Amino acid sequence: MASPAIGQTDTASSDTTDNVVRIIRFAGNDNVNNNTLETLIRTQTNREFLGIPRFTPWYFIWQLTKKFGEAPSYLNRETVGNDIERIRRYYQSIGFLEASVDTNIVEFKENRVEVSFLIDEGNPSTIKTISYTGMPALEDSTKIQEFYEESSLTREKINDTTFTHNQRYLENSLTEERNRIITFLKNNGFAAIQNDSVSVLMKRDPENRHQLDALFTINPGRKYTFGDVHISLAGPEEESNLTQKDTVQHSELTAGRKIFLHKAPSAQTKYSLLTDQILFKPGETFDNSLYIRTVNEFQNLGMLNVQQFGLSEDGSLPDYSGNELPVMFSLKSRPKHSVNLNFFGMRRYGFGSGAGLTYTNNNLFGKAENLQLSLNGSFEYVSSETVRDISPDSDSTQSVQGGFFQSFDSRLEYSLPRLNFPFAFLDNYPSFSNAQTVYGLSFSRSDQLLFDINSDIRFNLRYEVKHNDRFSSFLDLVELDLLDTTPSRRFRESLQQEFGEDSFEYERILEDFRPQVSSILRYTFQSRRTDLIKRNFGYFSEYSAAIGGNIPYLTDRFIVTPNTLEGNLPPIFPSSQNSLAYSRFFKGTADYRRYIPISNNGVFAYRGFLGVALPYGNSNSVPLNQRYYAGGANDIRGWSFYSLGPGSIPLEDVTINGGEIKLLAQSEVRQRLFTDFLSSNWIAAWFTDAGNIWYGPRTEFPSAQDNNSQTNLTQQEILEMGKFKFDNFYRQIAVGSGAGLRIDWEYIVIRFDFAFRVHDLQEGWFNNKKLYFSFGIGHSF
Repeated sequence: MASPAIGQTDTASSDTTDNVVRIIRFAGNDNVNNNTLETLIRTQTNREFLGIPRFTPWYFIWQLTKKFGEAPSYLNRETVGNDIERIRRYYQSIGFLEASVDTNIVEFKENRVEVSFLIDEGNPSTIKTISYTGMPALEDSTKIQEFYEESSLTREKINDTTFTHNQRYLENSLTEERNRIITFLKNNGFAAIQNDSVSVLMKRDPENRHQLDALFTINPGRKYTFGDVHISLAGPEEESNLTQKDTVQHSELTAGRKIFLHKAPSAQTKYSLLTDQILFKPGETFDNSLYIRTVNEFQNLGMLNVQQFGLSEDGSLPDYSGNELPVMFSLKSRPKHSVNLNFFGMRRYGFGSGAGLTYTNNNLFGKAENLQLSLNGSFEYVSSETVRDISPDSDSTQSVQGGFFQSFDSRLEYSLPRLNFPFAFLDNYPSFSNAQTVYGLSFSRSDQLLFDINSDIRFNLRYEVKHNDRFSSFLDLVELDLLDTTPSRRFRESLQQEFGEDSFEYERILEDFRPQVSSILRYTFQSRRTDLIKRNFGYFSEYSAAIGGNIPYLTDRFIVTPNTLEGNLPPIFPSSQNSLAYSRFFKGTADYRRYIPISNNGVFAYRGFLGVALPYGNSNSVPLNQRYYAGGANDIRGWSFYSLGPGSIPLEDVTINGGEIKLLAQSEVRQRLFTDFLSSNWIAAWFTDAGNIWYGPRTEFPSAQDNNSQTNLTQQEILEMGKFKFDNFYRQIAVGSGAGLRIDWEYIVIRFDFAFRVHDLQEGWFNNKKLYFSFGIGHSF
């Protein structure tokens, strides 16, 4: 039975009925999609699973238990009435000024109702012209004309203050223009201007009621200059004894006014650090953008907190009765020394744990320099089954023992909250104000299944810039890496058994494990609009381009043996007999991830990754630590790390580890199962991963055609199976799929995944029935 239209007779009733809302419909919304309207209303059905209409399992559970699941979503007539007003108001904001909204509620089953919103959109209204009045004169008269021309609303110029528009009325566009006017005037001295200082008057065309003219009326108020600046810096402890004082009155920093500095001895900070962050001169015309950027400059130092700031000496409300506005910054330094001890779990080949110790000095020399020393150690137990699966010489009949794998790393990092030479000049640009220079020196060693990293010594000079909340840049100007690896005993014995200790093949494979030196010049651009922990909306993308090996090449060419190219460098340590191999290469990556909300508390996520690393010059290979690898909990689930590719080469026949080309595609549907259960949200996921790695066009095997592989393949056949070919690569795409569970706390997500190999490159499609488990911290992508 249909109820009366709520918009006409029933809006007075505010009681919740016994009717459960099972269906919500919209009619007449030709210019607005249903998803947009659903976000406006508060009348809701129960949560649908994966967006399937009327499939509400949590409500069904509640019906059975009356305790667990989700209680029914009852009809509330007052809420429906408010929804009508929200929809009508939204239509007005997008130009349908005469839109009307009504509703019809039908009880299609006992205590089950369908709510329909009936919309008459009417005709949209158009703004014909945009005009401005009251804009004050500025010393530079061209600024105002440039301001008008930069507007997204102005088209052709009719006169100095009137422009054509001829676009649909959009309330958001008019609001953005009003905010743009306020921002412009605040940045040109008019500090007291407020929202109500700018109004928009709309005039209808008498001959066409759907055509409007817009007039922005501006009351800017008085123009101001910056007054004296007062900066106080307290120590890390609660104290009011700011005994160290200084006053600055210098033409380079002030324009007839003063900077008063007060700080506590325990702050251990130089005065110049404080004055360096001020981006305006006291005595100059007030500029709100420079004032706010100065606040950000202080906060970005990392060694202090901004407790209070304002346009008065003591932080009270600004006094706009004069012509000057003093500025105050109240700061508090953070503790200079800190030590953190942490324990963690890990999974690479097996399960393990480790511990780390980090010492931080966040204001080393009094100008916000940060020094960090970290030591980490871990161990991991790898089962005999995993060793048998990955070790190239094992078969199902061999007795293989598991074991513990250890790793250790130490890192010394020194960073500055600014750009150093040769990019120091960029600090004055707004998009480079949140930047830092990082010097890093690290040492690490670890045991791997196929090889051991005896030592990995790396020096890095990096520039990091957060341009805004969305864009970031990273430039590794110098990254030098000295890597000393040794094939594991089992791997070496396998190679000797397969090829013979004096064979050319044996020597070629061991070439990958020679001590080597590499250098990289790399630029990375990152764009994101998502929560990096929850990853439930928006996107994340990262693109990088690198050139490697030029520093050792130039050292070889012009320093070690001038005018002679040896192809390697002499050992750094006199006691070593091993020369250092190096390669020259290009490397580029593109990584894009998208997170699309679906249904209630559901997300569809997908990722695409492309990586290419190609040697050039006299080099025919890429360093081992710069190649791509496939498999793992954050990659193609169903395969462990190092166990997939290159191409369709069986794992036991892989002699050159890693690939120079990588393709990866991932998709995942996540649906929240329980909210705030054991202080966390429980999320179910279904995923599919696909991809592989391949050798590049310059990869070569020895010319010998031995049939010594585990599968009786010749070296040339193995090479062909591993190389990327446009007419064949799609047949070598491995596919894994399965389901998992995520337990989501506020700051961390843990993940359990169970995957099947949908396309196993050795066994074919759907022929591998084994279930593979993986564990991870955070979402897989």
